[in-house]
Amino acid sequence: MKMATAGGGGGNVKGTISREGTAKSIVTEQISQAVQSTSNLLHLMQQSSPSQTQLMKLPKNLLAKTPTIKNTGQMLEQMPRVISLLDAHVDSGLQSVLHLKTVIQLLENMESCQLSSLSRAHFSQGESQHASQHPEVSSPP
Repeated sequence: MKMATAGGGGGNVKGTISREGTAKSIVTEQISQAVQSTSNLLHLMQQSSPSQTQLMKLPKNLLAKTPTIKNTGQMLEQMPRVISLLDAHVDSGLQSVLHLKTVIQLLENMESCQLSSLSRAHFSQGESQHASQHPEVSSPP
């Protein structure tokens, strides 16, 4: 996963995330292989006539779980692609945050300018009202 870092002190974070991703990939692959091997073994046992009687002695709930085991294997096979897509989505989100910061700064600047203009207009209006209510009396020459 690519991480946006402020100031450049996050080089260590990338290495850690990369190692975690590699470790997760290895574990995912091993689990997927174990599930697939179990599924293949059950499938072979179902096809083999001498094993068929032994297979029937297995608890019924184990046989009922065979489709779940197969589905789990399929899901685990898809996980690296899903993780990759999520990683890309997170990277895109991080890029959006940078754009949002720029937009927020622009909006704050606009608000500041508008408030400044309103303040000046209000101040000018107050001065003109004050001048019309209290005209200065000029002294004769």
